[in-house]
Amino acid sequence: MGTDLKHTPLFESYKKYGGKTIDFGGWDLPVQFSSIKAEHEAVRTKAGLFDVSHMGEIFVEGSESLAYLQKLVTNDVSKVAIDQTQYTTMCYEDGGVVDDLLIYKLAENRYLLVVNAANIEKDFEWMNKQLFGNVELTNCSSEFGQLALQGPLAEKVLQRLTETNLQDIKPFRLKQHVVIKGYDTLVSRTGYTGEDGFEIYASNEATVALWDIILSAGEAEGVIPCGLGARDTLRFEACLPLYGQELSSTISPLEAGINFVVKLNKEDFNGKAALVAQKENGVARKSVGIEMIDKGIPRHGYKVFKGDEEIGEVTTGTQSPLTKRNIGLALIKSEYAEIGQELEVEIRNRRLKVKTVETPFYKRQK
Repeated sequence: MGTDLKHTPLFESYKKYGGKTIDFGGWDLPVQFSSIKAEHEAVRTKAGLFDVSHMGEIFVEGSESLAYLQKLVTNDVSKVAIDQTQYTTMCYEDGGVVDDLLIYKLAENRYLLVVNAANIEKDFEWMNKQLFGNVELTNCSSEFGQLALQGPLAEKVLQRLTETNLQDIKPFRLKQHVVIKGYDTLVSRTGYTGEDGFEIYASNEATVALWDIILSAGEAEGVIPCGLGARDTLRFEACLPLYGQELSSTISPLEAGINFVVKLNKEDFNGKAALVAQKENGVARKSVGIEMIDKGIPRHGYKVFKGDEEIGEVTTGTQSPLTKRNIGLALIKSEYAEIGQELEVEIRNRRLKVKTVETPFYKRQK
């Protein structure tokens, strides 16, 4: 690996657990520790621990924070209570996405925004350009580590390590100053896998210690370290969008099918006019689920056809580690998005048959 790649605080710990690293958006991160299939299965049936310390943390503070965020993002931040979390997008004026992110409300006029690692600098610059009034932005990304403990046994394992009653932290809620084995953390019931679980924010030093502590505490239950490979297959099965694939500067949240993060009835916000027009006129493209009829695997960037017409491309595709279905998400012309449509994907210069199918591909039993 090149020496110019960024490292999380856990970089030295990867070797101990057999992590194989790759360049991921300028970061030297583990793609897997054992195998993608084993890690995927662990999260679906037991629990897995991810290092997501590469994600960005930006604080928004000041008496006009709410007004500023309402202008900045598509969701309605006024609905977020203290110790609550909201998923949203930041858009350009044309409706394309700057980034998708989580907003944590920590106190009146104090918010934490968690953004995608590859977008930290771009997002911070964009946010500064939109700045007005009594609002202060602080990029604290280098000061925090983040772990994600995901899976049906996540609560049971983490509960052994803290006196805080984790059942009190409901989905998309958080608790500040949760002491885990002596370390002060922020714990939210959020994740990117389609499973129950927690994201744990702590100092860099605490993150390194907690990685070993959590893996040791969960060893008997089969909790294992997991890499980016399983994180991607898990989020894909649950149809959670990935920036740069399902979302981008040229793909709007409405085209990506995450309409719930766009509140067109709130006051003006960046991209509102473009998104209102898309809603009124109907989006030209839609994100759909596809499944191979012929033998083959649809991959990111493969072209999608209806007859001789090129109608879009695959944004993500793989063989599902659990069901073995060869499936994908594709952004295609809306008129072909109906469930059950037979289309073709170009794989190695051959057109192979696929059909449009219902999403998500996986939904956990509550």
